[in-house]
Amino acid sequence: MPDWPAHVLWWHLYPLGFVGAPIRDGVDPEAEPVHRLERLEPWLDHVIELGLNGLLLGPIFASQTHGYDTVDHFRVDPRLGDDADLDRLLAAARERGIRVLLDGVFNHVGRGHPAFQAALAGGDTTLFRGAWVDGRFEPEVFEGHGALVALDHSSDATADLVVDVMCHWLARGIDGWRLDAAYAVPPEFWARVLPRVRERFPEAWFLGEVIHGDGPAIVHASTMDSLTQYELWQGIWHGIADGNFFELSHAIERHDELLATYVPQTFVGNHDVTRIASAVGPEFVPHALAVLFTVGGTPSVYAGDEFGWTAVKEEREGGDDAVRPEFPATPADVADVDERILDAHRALIALRRRHPWLWRARTDVVEVTNATLVLRTAVDAEAVIVALNVGDQPVSLPLADGLTPAAGAGLPLDGRVELGPRGWVVLEA
Repeated sequence: MPDWPAHVLWWHLYPLGFVGAPIRDGVDPEAEPVHRLERLEPWLDHVIELGLNGLLLGPIFASQTHGYDTVDHFRVDPRLGDDADLDRLLAAARERGIRVLLDGVFNHVGRGHPAFQAALAGGDTTLFRGAWVDGRFEPEVFEGHGALVALDHSSDATADLVVDVMCHWLARGIDGWRLDAAYAVPPEFWARVLPRVRERFPEAWFLGEVIHGDGPAIVHASTMDSLTQYELWQGIWHGIADGNFFELSHAIERHDELLATYVPQTFVGNHDVTRIASAVGPEFVPHALAVLFTVGGTPSVYAGDEFGWTAVKEEREGGDDAVRPEFPATPADVADVDERILDAHRALIALRRRHPWLWRARTDVVEVTNATLVLRTAVDAEAVIVALNVGDQPVSLPLADGLTPAAGAGLPLDGRVELGPRGWVVLEA
């Protein structure tokens, strides 16, 4: 794996929603471009101001609805703009030292994809999984979504397509790929594709979206560099919301085991889940962030979470829309900002920057009860200590070798730290 991912903290956004593009109206992917992608550029300085230096983009390729029904992997979605718009964005990011990751939807395509339309008309079907029934090609679809046609990952044609797409955009200046629905793709497919891409672009980084399963085995079989860490996200969410830090403690112990094989991509929010401020309540967002930015991993911030925005994902058509909203023209135009949450992001990202060794550091659970948790993450003599209280009473907790408060509010005294109700603190050794 290249060295640079160890030093990148990502700002994750869903472009179609961010720029206010129409999503659910059966968009014509051959329409004339509308140059909305330029709306991202005024936000790049916000990324830097937060202390982040990576832009993790959701789907930007031509599709008919939400972006995950790709119809042309080689064309920027006309609702976002064109190649020139993307080139300008990449150049603006490079000027600021911001890495860029694109979302590669390589498990399936939209029904409007020309190759699939040709297959329906009796043409070549080698890209797709399916069968001929009564003289008609019936494709397999992704997780029951009839609009998403499954690609055949045993086909050389599919492997060649994915290699060509990846190399095309890496040559244009991106730094790597988020592999959407990687859990649904046989690991052997990635093992056929990624080495071919790395031959041309050895500095590329590949992050797989994996929701569950044996992470180390998947990484070993697929050759992917990293996987999304949903188990830790759930542990943080439920540990805080349910007042059950034993669940979070268990998730952290399992997370530590993964670090022996690979460094997971960690998060408390993304485009597919309820926002963290809605999941745990705005008061407890800093508690979640304290864990995110002090345990090993490659952290990301989902755009809007830093402002304390709320939104609930619903299991229905359009149920993701609330967590994928349009953003104002510039950061200065954001009206609804929870300054406490924004300050916590800045302080904890700065802490992470001061201690780059946290990327692959192991975490010990010093003390845990339902309502309190003390964590110590360390490498050699360097250590960061997190003390959390989600209860309604003040508590006294062991601070291990924590000496200097770096974020939050807690009074260290005689080897312990006093936290108020629902308090939190991060200390440096």
